Amino acid sequence: MKKEFSLYLDLVRFLAALLVYVWHSNNRNIISDILPMSQYGHSAVIVFFVLSGFVIAYVADTKEKTLRDYSISRLARIYSVAPAALILALVLDQIGLVLDPGMYDGSTTHDHYLLRMVTSLLFLNEVWGISITSYSNVPYWSLNYEVWYYVSFAMVAFAAGRTRVLLLLGLALLLGPKVVLLAPIWWLGVWLHRHPPRGLGEPSGWGLFLGSILLIYLFHLYEVDEIWTQWLKAQIGEHWWTQLTFSRRFLSDYVLGALIAMNFVGFRLISHRFARPFAVAGGTIRFLAGFTFSLYLFHQPLIFFFAALIQGDNQGPWFYTQVTVAVMLSILLLGSVTEQRKHFYRRLAGRAVDLFLKVKDAWYRRPAVSNP
Repeated sequence: MKKEFSLYLDLVRFLAALLVYVWHSNNRNIISDILPMSQYGHSAVIVFFVLSGFVIAYVADTKEKTLRDYSISRLARIYSVAPAALILALVLDQIGLVLDPGMYDGSTTHDHYLLRMVTSLLFLNEVWGISITSYSNVPYWSLNYEVWYYVSFAMVAFAAGRTRVLLLLGLALLLGPKVVLLAPIWWLGVWLHRHPPRGLGEPSGWGLFLGSILLIYLFHLYEVDEIWTQWLKAQIGEHWWTQLTFSRRFLSDYVLGALIAMNFVGFRLISHRFARPFAVAGGTIRFLAGFTFSLYLFHQPLIFFFAALIQGDNQGPWFYTQVTVAVMLSILLLGSVTEQRKHFYRRLAGRAVDLFLKVKDAWYRRPAVSNP
């Protein structure tokens, strides 16, 4: 992968996380105004899905060529941040509810704490008709999709023949329709990596890149997602529409995923034109991208907590600014002991995987018990 294109993907990843932050921080208890681009929050998650599929295919082709290496990297990536995010949400929600209960009205969950923790750690919050919120950490929902896409990729990449088919069918039966419906968007990212643009020149690249930006803007301007979502609701009825929860927009999400793919293809063709600015900003982009996962998973519980702690006036920007500064400083601190310590978590994941393999081998080698 060219350095310029890699930096572009890192920049997109950080900006997508920032858009999710803007979306969730546009809480009327914190600021009364509607923030610019706050309507792009869900679309930013779709960016993550396409980008994730692309990156997973890249690392599997270049670095993680065995199931062991792949498993260690994925476990280290997810569990370096996810447990901390859940514990943080649980603790901060309890403190924040004491400081300012009104701040949390309709925004957090106050029951079945152990169940929520277990299902969140196992990423089973969105199977079939279930939708379990991870305390106030609503963004956690996407991990209940993405982790299983990692698993499905391993099944495709490291199994073969009938075994592969049976594993995929079993996974689909475990997860249900919600997670399966958004899977094509993630796999579109895999396809993008495996099928780089051929026979297209720089003019086509500029056309695809700039055209995708215009179309994404028009997509949001004319609220395509809302129109199609309401159409789907009318077709399947409110009950089944409600059951889809975070997958309700799957029809428009397919269109958005295609536009994001179009953007990536276009920039890949013109990335060399950005060598100079990326040479200047590359270090900053890499630094910010290194906290993307932390920004995404930690921000919402922190927003509620600091809003409850500071208790300012939502009629001006000052209260929002105070909360945002406190959140961002906290994310830098939390990220430095979670996401930034990838080598530590990779060692832990390696030991866990090796222990599992030893237990598995010992089980299969155990002597058969003969009947008397």
